Amino acid sequence: MLRSPLTRRKYCLAALATSAFVQADGDEISGAQRDALDADARAFMADCAVPGLSVAIASHGKFRYRAALGLADIKKKEPVETFSLFRIASVSKPVTSAAIFTLIEQGQLALDAKVFGPGAVLGTAFGRPPYSPGVDRITIEHLLTHTSGGWPKGSDDPMFQHPEADHKTLIATVLKDRPLEFVPGTHYAYSNFGFCLLGRVIERVSGTGYGDFVRQHILEACGIDGMRLAGNGGKRAKDEVRYYDQERGDPYNMNLSRLDAAGGWLAMPADIVRFATRVDGFATDGNILKEETIQVMTAGSRANPHYAKGWEVNGRGTWWHIGDLPGSSAVVVRSSTGYCGAACMNTRRMQPDIPVKLDHLVREMIRDINRAS
Repeated sequence: MLRSPLTRRKYCLAALATSAFVQADGDEISGAQRDALDADARAFMADCAVPGLSVAIASHGKFRYRAALGLADIKKKEPVETFSLFRIASVSKPVTSAAIFTLIEQGQLALDAKVFGPGAVLGTAFGRPPYSPGVDRITIEHLLTHTSGGWPKGSDDPMFQHPEADHKTLIATVLKDRPLEFVPGTHYAYSNFGFCLLGRVIERVSGTGYGDFVRQHILEACGIDGMRLAGNGGKRAKDEVRYYDQERGDPYNMNLSRLDAAGGWLAMPADIVRFATRVDGFATDGNILKEETIQVMTAGSRANPHYAKGWEVNGRGTWWHIGDLPGSSAVVVRSSTGYCGAACMNTRRMQPDIPVKLDHLVREMIRDINRAS
């Protein structure tokens, strides 16, 4: 069967990702070190009242450590397995960013492309001018860097308002009723709504659904077939854990399907790691994006040098993202030492902030494995 050049490239990348990633039964650490890492994970779970936890850490195509601890369902006493799926919340944002940069590499999009208004990417599909001041100046880069000038995360986060509204209705309502607070590009304010807009950009430019585009152009190229978008209500996907919030959030009273590009994916940590390894910029890892693209993707903005485009970054070469929703927390970390790690748990508490403690756990595990290598 003949394939177009683009299709052949995708096919070869997928084959490389699948064949290059070692999935042997034994991890590349000693039994004593595995026991020590398991003990650290169990201590974290006890300290933070975590029912179930799953962790995966890899280096240059080899898993070094995988663990599934605790319960996926407390009532049924179902254990967490390494293949258990968790809501990964904002760990979805690096995936959406990779999809945007794929379109940029294909020549179908540009970082400085305007989003709203006649001739812009989304045109007038979500409300016609006149917009509130500044809306017609928002670019793709502003959305990726959370510098659009408005619609921040918080008690009035647009993504958790009007749960009955679909994407089109929600976006039109926000454009009409929520004026920007700052000139685009001048102020950083983390915005789930901005990444929801990026999902619609992907749909408009590619002519296919957000989830379908990500599966075809990102996940398949990384050798991933288990990730899926979360649904609404209490029905679990196959192999999905149950969620237990430690504060007042209801894990099952959200429009998760609408959250898609901002925080709607289900995944096991091993698949998050497979993705991260294919965009980590290390030459040995068969990256699905060009080196120069990855450099742009992980460069911070003038408004916030520590948030790039779908990734948090620091001056030591570490990239990461934390995600949380009522009842779930997740993290992905890419270290400068060649490691990628991810962890998910089926609970959340923000006082104290246990998603941040989960991030610290993964980083310390990476350091411990690296020291012993």
